[in-house]
Amino acid sequence: MRVYVPLTLPALAEALKAGEIGPGPLTAYAVTPALREWYVSDDIEELEYAALNRAASGSLRLIAGDPATARRRVVAAVDVADSAAVADPDRGLDPGALGEVRLAAAVPLAKVAAVHADGDEAEPDVTAAAAALGAADLGDDDARFVVDGAEDHELLWFATQEIPGLLG
Repeated sequence: MRVYVPLTLPALAEALKAGEIGPGPLTAYAVTPALREWYVSDDIEELEYAALNRAASGSLRLIAGDPATARRRVVAAVDVADSAAVADPDRGLDPGALGEVRLAAAVPLAKVAAVHADGDEAEPDVTAAAAALGAADLGDDDARFVVDGAEDHELLWFATQEIPGLLG
């Protein structure tokens, strides 16, 4: 099963150094039954793209919680056994938890299929979105518009051997 783990650039650097993403438990996003129902599509590529975008939102939350971290969203696409990704049945239809799964243990870097990250041009919008996230969560429409501005940026795809270059 392909899961998408939200990260920050410093967390990716730490994973590269440690040889694993972790420690567990980790929050990730995947094509779950609830995500399928919400997205109403049978196209697996569209569903995986939706899960990737959910993870990008998770990365934005990590960035908002750490004012010192680089303002670029990062998501690791990881292949794990189906049994390793567990969805919380009590939160399945919670809009904030669509596609959310838990990984109990750290994930070896060898399981990472690719990394998706914002390009440099996204930094101003991601910075503004991170600052506006709290107000957006409280229902401020103007703040939601700012957060959506970051989501307008497509994440770039990086092969695992490109991680050191991504980290600069």
